[in-house]
Amino acid sequence: MPGMPRKALAGVMLALAVLPAFAADRASPVGLWQTIDDHTGQPRALVRLYEQDGRLFGRVEKSFTPGAEHRVCERCKDERHGQPMLGLVVIRNLRRDGDAWDGGDILDPDSGMVYRCKLHLDDNGTRLIVRGFIGISLLGRSQTWRRQE
Repeated sequence: MPGMPRKALAGVMLALAVLPAFAADRASPVGLWQTIDDHTGQPRALVRLYEQDGRLFGRVEKSFTPGAEHRVCERCKDERHGQPMLGLVVIRNLRRDGDAWDGGDILDPDSGMVYRCKLHLDDNGTRLIVRGFIGISLLGRSQTWRRQE
């Protein structure tokens, strides 16, 4: 590009290099998500989704519930019983299935119940539709989580 200052050209090249990476992030559920309370509609927690050995997991990074830093999962019936709520892995072993992830489970730490889980991205990767269910997907409920930058 003749006549373009080197700094401007470097800036354009950097922007072109970063844009595909940003777009790829939006195509993956990996990242930080804000959960919303079903009853109040208020933010409830921040959950970090991460990939490990080709499977998707999610752990609680922050809770907006007062006193959460001292709470443990009292009602959990598996190996998570008694573990601190902050850092608790609530989504486990989801596998990619086309544009969705499924085959794993999700924990409701309030009840201690573990449900089968599937999820998919919506709204250009800014929303995550998370469905927990028993048996078949029709017997469950969905939540919409918001991506955090």
